[in-house]
Amino acid sequence: MMTYVFVGLSFALYIGIAIWSRSASTNEFYVAGAHVHPLANGAATAADWMSAASFLSMAGIIAFEGADGARYLMGWTGGYVLLALLLAPYLRKFAKFTVPDFVGDRYYSHTARLVAVLCVIFISFTYVAGQMRGVGVVFSRFLEVDINTGVVIGMAIVFFYAVMGGMKGITYTQVAQYCVLIFAYLVPAIFISIQLTGNPLPMFGFGSTVADGSGVYLLDKLDGLTTELGMDAFTEGSKSTVDMFFITAALMAGTAGLPHVIVRFFTVPKVRDARISAGYALVFIALLYTTAPAVAAFARINIIDNVDGLSYTDAPEWFIKWEDSNLIAWLDKNADGVVQYRGGTAFSGAPSFTGERGETGERLLANQANPNANELYVDRDIIVLAHPEIARLPNWVIALVAAGGLAAALSTAAGLLLVISTAVSHDLLKMTLMPQISERQELMFARIAAAVAVEVAGLFGIYPPGFVAQVVAFAFGLAAASFFPVILLGIFSKRMNKEAAIAGMVTGLAFTFCYIVYFKFVAPEQNNAEYWLFGISPEGIGTLGMLLNFAVSALVMRVTPPPPAEVQAMVESIRIPTRRGIGAAVDDAARSGAATGSDTPTGAS
Repeated sequence: MMTYVFVGLSFALYIGIAIWSRSASTNEFYVAGAHVHPLANGAATAADWMSAASFLSMAGIIAFEGADGARYLMGWTGGYVLLALLLAPYLRKFAKFTVPDFVGDRYYSHTARLVAVLCVIFISFTYVAGQMRGVGVVFSRFLEVDINTGVVIGMAIVFFYAVMGGMKGITYTQVAQYCVLIFAYLVPAIFISIQLTGNPLPMFGFGSTVADGSGVYLLDKLDGLTTELGMDAFTEGSKSTVDMFFITAALMAGTAGLPHVIVRFFTVPKVRDARISAGYALVFIALLYTTAPAVAAFARINIIDNVDGLSYTDAPEWFIKWEDSNLIAWLDKNADGVVQYRGGTAFSGAPSFTGERGETGERLLANQANPNANELYVDRDIIVLAHPEIARLPNWVIALVAAGGLAAALSTAAGLLLVISTAVSHDLLKMTLMPQISERQELMFARIAAAVAVEVAGLFGIYPPGFVAQVVAFAFGLAAASFFPVILLGIFSKRMNKEAAIAGMVTGLAFTFCYIVYFKFVAPEQNNAEYWLFGISPEGIGTLGMLLNFAVSALVMRVTPPPPAEVQAMVESIRIPTRRGIGAAVDDAARSGAATGSDTPTGAS
């Protein structure tokens, strides 16, 4: 009952904000009128960026993979710093609605704009699949409906405030969602940190001794428990250095190229405000990201202590309810009625319940058992959600976590859907196919596009291509391979032209997309290091796609004409401030570019 109250109140808050801040113009629908306060924009950016992957799945993947999971912490956080310092201020100075808008004008080409629209749609739909899956996971357990029904409910909520409010409504809704999700993440972490270490700050409890008086450090205890059960030590990684590097780099460059994060810096009044809001967002993000490793370690210890050796007939209520949602499953291989949590997988694939029960009440599974000692399947996406129940925290904390998980998933989903609708209504229709439409018609098409995008996103949530963090990692790889080189070179190279931009984006996106599709869908049995190109997994292939993008762009720009002088002047005006103002800088750069065609900035001291 408590869960229904918390979730219902949070939904009422989001819908109320959407009604209050309904967009009345395309400027408000696309960039919230460009008058959002830096503090509010920082909180909204943090909520937009910290998706279901951050809230639900990151701690789960660290809990299961240990040190290998650090790639998400390093990649996502490093990528945000890269975006905030290297790209965001310059893109805000360009003062456009969307990333395709920047690409189309910077590369003076409708074709480049259309390729950018295609990239936005690919990336955003891949990313939103993870968010809708996260919504379904939360609903399936806490509201006791199946995952598909949960996805449909989430679609309805996002549809209301994304279609009605646009960026203006989404921005202020995301401020509220950040408050909900960070409170929901920190409160149980503080409770559990006090239980296990006596330290109220989880990020310090992570490196503390356990509270049983033994003087053993928490991580040493965890390493001992995992190795005794035949698993890898938590503090040791098993991934190759090459794959770790490529995945981390793909996540970093992908973060800097994510269109729904970039557009957040267009919503503030000035370039200076973009820098300030980026700083606020980094602080807000750090609260969760410095806590996630501790949550992962605490959860792994509590699962081992509370689940391994558990008699199924004595299983607590939370275990049975998570079973009913198919996110935990037990296969009694030795017929002793006791849960054996060991290394390896219990059976092939996700759990498939036959609908029947065994003699001891266990769910009978259709899956074929794998020949190892492990009997327990735990979905990675439920670690944060199930942990408060495992640790026996109060019901109001459990309800709060449910509301926080939904806030994280819905906030990012709304941002992504707005990016898709904007790409269709503004870049595809207004700027390319139907330039004669009025602002009122453009706003109507934006809302229609958002509605269609919500429905497609729901299908991705019902039929997801992987667990949440993995799906999101693929989206980051696509962003790294397509947008990052084009944006970076578009800002810092006056010689970068439309031919190079188009060739680079197409090459990077096609290579990365085909590689991911091959190993995930065409030949999943070959998805291991033996078959990977240079030992690079599909999660990390975006880095190689990015390098191909850079290489193709460099080659093509050398054999094709330089951009027009006015474009070179525009590039210089974006990144080189002068005391005489932007207009003077553009005039000087245009004269210089026309005279020399040089890529060296003029007038720089």
